[in-house]
Order: sequence, then C-alpha cells, then structure tokens
Amino acid sequence: MSTNTDALSKLHDFRKSIDNFDAALIHILAERFRVTKAVGALKASADLPPSDPNREAEQVARLRELAKSADLDPDFAEKFLEFVIREVIQHHKQAAAK
Repeated sequence: MSTNTDALSKLHDFRKSIDNFDAALIHILAERFRVTKAVGALKASADLPPSDPNREAEQVARLRELAKSADLDPDFAEKFLEFVIREVIQHHKQAAAK
C-alpha cells in the first residue's frame, strides 16, 4: 500500500470520528437548550430576569478551568460559552415576552 493510500485511509477514519463528534455535539446542545428553555419558562413565571451575570461569570471561570485541564484553548471555550449564553438569554427573553 502506498503512503498516499495510507494517508487517505487515515484521513477517512479521522473524518468519520469528527462526524461522530459533530453529531454528538448537536445532540448535547439540543438537550442543553431543552433544559435552558425550561429554565426560561420558570424564570418568566417567577418574574426573574432573563440573565444572571453572576452565574454566567461562574460558568465562564469553571469552563475555562475545564478547558485547561482538557488541553483546549480556554479563550475558545469562553467564546463558545458566550455564544451559547447569548442564545439562551434570547430564549429567556422570548419566554418572558409570552
């Protein structure tokens, strides 16, 4: 087997793994948003604000530490979490508006 064929075979295997990880991430995010939508409904019914800056800061710090221990760039992890948090807050605002 040539080196090129070996490389293409390994590339195929890597891509298969990446596809599996992407699918898992989508399912995990879907579950996370199901729970945060329930949190938004609870906050709306209890007349609580859609965002909680203290909780968000705690989560950022916690996930930065998790990222470091997982050998993932903590800045990337923080940006990703901030994106998710912005989306969650939008869901909470929508729930409060209903």
